[in-house]
Amino acid sequence: MTHKGYTSVGLAEVVAAASVPKGSFYHYFKSKEEFGQALLEQYFSDYLATVDTLLMGSAPAAQRLLSYFQYWAKTQCSDLPTDKCLVVKLGAEVCDLSEGMRLVLDRGTQAIHAKLERCIEQGLVDGSITSTAPSATLAQSLYQVWLGASLMMKIGKRDDAFGTSLTLAKRLLS
Repeated sequence: MTHKGYTSVGLAEVVAAASVPKGSFYHYFKSKEEFGQALLEQYFSDYLATVDTLLMGSAPAAQRLLSYFQYWAKTQCSDLPTDKCLVVKLGAEVCDLSEGMRLVLDRGTQAIHAKLERCIEQGLVDGSITSTAPSATLAQSLYQVWLGASLMMKIGKRDDAFGTSLTLAKRLLS
């Protein structure tokens, strides 16, 4: 789904990729929508663990945040479909099709915002972040800027949006 999207992937492709018999899909999931929800839940579980790893450590919080955004740019510029952000790939596509999938996306992105917000608060304490914007607003704004950069990279097939976003992130944090 990171390559073709939700609606373009058929159940036959799903079961083939999972190496299970063709008739077994409905043994595991009631519908393709339920499968999509489970896929997104697993994606966020894995991604949030990666975010935790990137935002932990003894480096100043601003440096940890910038490292997270550099990781984001690197993965989104990768040719590997498994590196792609499912929020960028599926967000606009599935939110009008599936309330359940929309809710998983909403919970997942809120969890990312919370992790970014905690790191920003740590930066205010350690002095590496001097922004006067509320931490929650700053976290949400940074995440939205990077989602937009990811979309522009897909549209233009150029990674310059990430350089612009990194410059903006540095300004917003100071």
